[in-house]
Amino acid sequence: MASSTGEKGLIVSFGEMLIDLVPTVSGVSLSESPGFLKAPGGAPANVAIAVSRLGGRAAFVGKLGDDDFGHMLAGILRKNGVADQGINFDKGARTALAFVTLRSDGEREFMFYRNPSADMLLRPDELNLELIRSAKVFHYGSISLITEPCRSAHMKAMEVAKEAGALLSYDPNLREPLWPSPEEARTQIMSIWDKADIIKVSDVELEFLTENKTMDDKTAMSLWHPNLKLLLVTLGEKGCTYFTKKFHGTVETFPVDAVDTTGAGDSFVGALLHQIVDDQSVLEEEVRLRKVLRFANACGAITTTKKGAIPALPSYSEAQCFLKDKKKRQTYLKFSKLCCTASPCQL
Repeated sequence: MASSTGEKGLIVSFGEMLIDLVPTVSGVSLSESPGFLKAPGGAPANVAIAVSRLGGRAAFVGKLGDDDFGHMLAGILRKNGVADQGINFDKGARTALAFVTLRSDGEREFMFYRNPSADMLLRPDELNLELIRSAKVFHYGSISLITEPCRSAHMKAMEVAKEAGALLSYDPNLREPLWPSPEEARTQIMSIWDKADIIKVSDVELEFLTENKTMDDKTAMSLWHPNLKLLLVTLGEKGCTYFTKKFHGTVETFPVDAVDTTGAGDSFVGALLHQIVDDQSVLEEEVRLRKVLRFANACGAITTTKKGAIPALPSYSEAQCFLKDKKKRQTYLKFSKLCCTASPCQL
């Protein structure tokens, strides 16, 4: 439910936003690509836009370079309805770049240019604490834990949000090449594990963090902590598993022809947070939670059917149309540019 004033709860997303440089041809190495297209990226920013695209209230907290790319990214956030009062600009460092290789199966590999980039230089004293305190959900990843001063800014923001009563949402979003070593990545990712109320990991991240190749409930529950309200493991085309204090289960996803998996997890997280921000009792009722996760799976599936994360993030009406149109779902995806704005679906 919304507040007494009718205003939806604010979801504040903290971390990095950068430029993804995506090859114009899939299935080739970076050196073999004939060219690249620039696209806005960064998991926390993707989540904020996913929330806004679905009709929710979102804000982004982070730092960009005081350069053309940085101001372009800030403009993209504003254009997509994301509040920008938490954005800082650094005159001495550039906006981060990431070359993203799209394999023939739609999966990605990354090469980063951030040496250092502006997002790494956010200081605690630059945080918009008023904005952070106004969050009902505070979402973050782990990339902002890699170096100082951004790590201290992350810890401060998380502390302030928690003290103000926000639900803390954590998606580690592992990017192993950015860390000094796998051991350091595990240590730092787990250093804030017990602070989060909701944690989402992929099956790849589950294997990395537990150092266990057996993907079962026991392995997932080894990541449980006493204050956790919801642990999610996303399984790609197999859907997701969920764990709470009282129940656990699996929600299947939707079969689609994946073009680009970039942003699918962020779309999933944004959809989840959008659905629970004003009614967290969903987390205690399995039937309702499964419905929310089915919606999140639909949003993630839709996102994989187009290239680029932000352009592919669905609107609420698009997601609802996808869910309702059982017989024509594949046709709908094939002709997604014709996505319906009316309900029921009219294809």
